[in-house]
Amino acid sequence: MIKLPNPRIPRRRFLQAAGICAGCTFAGVGSSLSIPSLIAPAIADEPSVASPLDYHEAQYYKKLDGYEIECELCPRKCNVGDRERGFCGVRENRKGTYNTLVYGTPCTANIDPIEKKPFFHYLPGTIAFSIATAGCNLNCKFCQNWQISQARPEQIKSMKISADNIASTAASYSCPTIAYTYSEPTVYYEYMKDCAIAGNNLNIRSVMISAGFIQQKPMEELIPHLAAVKIDLKAFTQKYYTDICNGELQPVLDTLTLLKKSNIWFELVYLMLPTLNDDPKDIELLCKWIMSELGPDVPIHFTRFQPEYLLKNLPSTPIESLEIAYEIAQKNGLNYPYIGNVYGHKGENTFCPQCKSEVISRQGFQIEMIALENGRCKKCGHPIPGIWT
Repeated sequence: MIKLPNPRIPRRRFLQAAGICAGCTFAGVGSSLSIPSLIAPAIADEPSVASPLDYHEAQYYKKLDGYEIECELCPRKCNVGDRERGFCGVRENRKGTYNTLVYGTPCTANIDPIEKKPFFHYLPGTIAFSIATAGCNLNCKFCQNWQISQARPEQIKSMKISADNIASTAASYSCPTIAYTYSEPTVYYEYMKDCAIAGNNLNIRSVMISAGFIQQKPMEELIPHLAAVKIDLKAFTQKYYTDICNGELQPVLDTLTLLKKSNIWFELVYLMLPTLNDDPKDIELLCKWIMSELGPDVPIHFTRFQPEYLLKNLPSTPIESLEIAYEIAQKNGLNYPYIGNVYGHKGENTFCPQCKSEVISRQGFQIEMIALENGRCKKCGHPIPGIWT
């Protein structure tokens, strides 16, 4: 590992970089002050470069005739000819060998509050060493990190950092978790998996922040190396996935049911866009599906949209719409709905579903109070599901 000049970031600079302020969004690399300037150059095995590309053989593909391959990582199942790339733009076929072009080359490395991911039932008040590479297998018109998610690896500066270096650096900053976030970690699957294994060897956990648009086999084989997963469920209609995300709903639902079956901790985020996915009838159908297929204890974060990327014509989500969704979730038996991206709203807080007392109080990404004892409500003893220690 490369020795960092100062492994402790001053609290003021950390809070600024993490975006802990009134009105901040859940944005990652798009924040006004970015931590890469503080961390990334210090941990890089080689400095930032835009090229040349490195080729590392990908997992999950099958060879076809005439050097063609079929990708088996995500539901697109791209058929890729020689010298061509899949939809994500970061996987390339070279004479029948499919390669990832982003292995070991993150384009950003930050320290974030875990609440920023957002995880509300996973090690509250801790920090996560957060990384991303270029690329995504969706094209969401509202993407807040489109500068990296929609870029090809040669279009942005990246650093060469080994999986072992990622893990050891997370340990040096006393981060209990590595988070794969900002872009879509599915497209840098091999690097994420190796970082998670390296982290586990140092007792550093890993969490995946994903849209869940991944095939079942790679997800099944990744889960044993992860501590938790956050899934961005974009909407509960195929029309929205087609028109706004250029993707499919059913594979995401399949990922969620797989996570439930696997007993890994996971949380949901539903970014509410005015007029597009905020119909109360659709929200009710979603909540009924969650109750039926995932159970009442899966946290769901109804998060406020801010105009971004290709949807700057839309207004911010009315707070009333978020509150309606919150109430619909409660009415349908979900124990842990949240309102996200509205600083200081009571919907940021966690309440015991039995005695209704507040067990975790939050202000943005900061924890104000925790009233849990051994994962139970201090007042009535009711178990609050999550990973608390």
